[in-house]
Amino acid sequence: MKINDFILKEIKALTLNSTVKSAQKLCNDLPITHIPIVENNRLVGCLPESDIQTIENKKRILREYSYLLDHFYTNENATLLDLIALFADNDSNLIPVIDKNLHYVGYYELSDILDAFANSPFLHNESDTLIIDKNKTDYSMGQVAQIVEASNGKLLGAYISSENINSVEVTLKIVSEEINEIIQTFRRYGYNVITQHEDDFYLEELKDRAAYLRKYLDM
Repeated sequence: MKINDFILKEIKALTLNSTVKSAQKLCNDLPITHIPIVENNRLVGCLPESDIQTIENKKRILREYSYLLDHFYTNENATLLDLIALFADNDSNLIPVIDKNLHYVGYYELSDILDAFANSPFLHNESDTLIIDKNKTDYSMGQVAQIVEASNGKLLGAYISSENINSVEVTLKIVSEEINEIIQTFRRYGYNVITQHEDDFYLEELKDRAAYLRKYLDM
């Protein structure tokens, strides 16, 4: 299934001429953190539920509160990891989607994206997890992949889990029958191997991120 298959259209976007009452009703009926607002079929922003619920005059139109709009969205070429970052960065459980002409086409829901990520081979394939650390000026993803593959290992994925002004910490998921050989090779090339346990900090961080994002599903 392609990530575009998760684009939804069930929730109709409001316009700047919609009333506060209609926006509050939508938020009361559905557990959403933001409402997409469009004008001439183009996204103009996302109205936070936390702000709209504080407005007392229900007859006013949303145009009068355009200063409350948050401005985030994605396009039809977004990846799964792009979406997860967007959800986390914007404290949202809904991400609007626009096409190449900037027209609003629908939205992604947090629950669908988390389910897709949880079911991905990246998390489910049996593998070892390594966290390595090296000086920023000497770090090379190409070298990391070469070290793994030179020992007949397969690099399933990698991400920068931490960095500072001097060093970068990278988390790797590796399939190999010679994981100890890979660890020793990393050390010979000047990498500090922080951990090599399957249930290490990386998986815990993913669980924490998922729990952080899922809190919006209960709103």
